[in-house]
Amino acid sequence: MRDIQEASKSYVNEQAGKPAAIEVRQLSKKVADASGELTILHSVDFTVQPAETLAIVGASGSGKSTLLGLLAGLDNPSTGTVILDGVDIFALDEDGRARLRMAKLGFVFQSFQLLAHLNALENVMLPLELRGEADARAKATAMLGRVGLDSRLKHYPKFLSGGEQQRVALARAFVTEPPLLFADEPTGSLDAATGEAVIQLMFELNRERGSTLVLVTHDTSIAARCGRTITIAAGRLV
Repeated sequence: MRDIQEASKSYVNEQAGKPAAIEVRQLSKKVADASGELTILHSVDFTVQPAETLAIVGASGSGKSTLLGLLAGLDNPSTGTVILDGVDIFALDEDGRARLRMAKLGFVFQSFQLLAHLNALENVMLPLELRGEADARAKATAMLGRVGLDSRLKHYPKFLSGGEQQRVALARAFVTEPPLLFADEPTGSLDAATGEAVIQLMFELNRERGSTLVLVTHDTSIAARCGRTITIAAGRLV
């Protein structure tokens, strides 16, 4: 674990003169509720450097998953903005944000989010095909081999274990070599041993590709593998 942290810090230092990978400026989110209005996030500010590994931790309901959804442009803030790789994502329309995610972002979800009617290979090929890449099959096959699933290419999600499904999801997230990777409780649906294997693989892939990783977790041992941790309590950074 210390080696992971030191490698991350070293690479971040090398990137120090470059523009931030993520800038969060006065980001807040409010929703209507029975009492009138509920504030989920309160004027959040932070910056993530290129190749940095950042854990966002907090109790259930603290606002950390809402924050990650805003960072990815999957939801609109009440105030503030997010700048990803130099682009103000909320200055873009919905189509523009979708194109930005396709070009720059990989996402790993707790619930895998695989398409049930596609097999493992087709699930990993999908983001490449959406980008119009001619060698999608070869790249997806190689990526599934990298995560140890070269014998499961034709298996549909319902015939894969939870750990295998999450490895397919990792392959799909990394296959486009995105500069940014977001992970939302990626081991939350897995047993401890399987979760440990998946986390180890995720960090290995991230180091190989030098991407920026933002990881939402309630597990402090997973957070400790990141170069930096921020904590959210009741929608505020503490």
